[in-house]
Amino acid sequence: MDQESTEPDEPYQRIFGRIEHNPEVFQTLAYAPDVRHTATMTEVSGLGSYLALHGGDSSVLVLCDHASCEVPPELEGLGLPVHLRRDHIAWDVGAAGVALDLAQRLDCPALLGRFSRLVVDLNRHPDSPEAMLVESDNQIVPGNLRISAEERARRLEHYYRPYHDAIEAHLDRVQAAGLNPALISIHSYTPELWGLPRPWLLGLLWKQADPGYAALLHWFASRGIEIGDNQPYDGKFAMGHTLERHGIGRGLRHVLIELRQDQVYTPQLQRVWSQRIAQALRETGFI
Repeated sequence: MDQESTEPDEPYQRIFGRIEHNPEVFQTLAYAPDVRHTATMTEVSGLGSYLALHGGDSSVLVLCDHASCEVPPELEGLGLPVHLRRDHIAWDVGAAGVALDLAQRLDCPALLGRFSRLVVDLNRHPDSPEAMLVESDNQIVPGNLRISAEERARRLEHYYRPYHDAIEAHLDRVQAAGLNPALISIHSYTPELWGLPRPWLLGLLWKQADPGYAALLHWFASRGIEIGDNQPYDGKFAMGHTLERHGIGRGLRHVLIELRQDQVYTPQLQRVWSQRIAQALRETGFI
């Protein structure tokens, strides 16, 4: 593998520097190797609380709820040290790089959350207690211990609703034009949980049966890639809010793809997996 520079290159600065020209935001994104390699994309724009990539094929929409570990400055890091704000409890490591590269390969739009899941979890119902976790993987989140009703409402208004409103608005426009896009949601998971190994390199989560899931599972398995069927989580019970709302709610084809984090921790690995996923989606006819 080629050695990656530790400094953001000029195209990276040009694209992500648009995001409110905020040095803290830039430094957070620059830290994340999975975001850096998307610098060649010329149609990424910052829209406050989410990132949007504009693509030519509106029959597919890529989503990434937990793309970032950024915490807004006014929340003072939620009382967590930097290493924990960059830990898996704060975001889905590697997911943003895969999502953006996948969207580029498919020439389709993508929408990504800009803030840490600890600020507000975009993949939870806004009324859920899990939307703003007090504890994650045995780690207390001090900034979430005593959230007032006013602060909860403020976070939902500023950091949660704009992302889901953007998805709604995009799907409204596309469906009004006669298309029913497939939704591809990208997440990642830790190699083990509670001391138990998770052997799958990736998993597909689903709630309602679709022949496309069996085709995708077979595509990866036939190539010797260990893939989980409703693993590492059972989509029948833990599908998450985003696809429940925008996929199932609209009757759109959708799939949630989970990637093991040791498989996507570098830009090169992210590109390998985005290429595999793009090929699988096309060759199985899922999209």
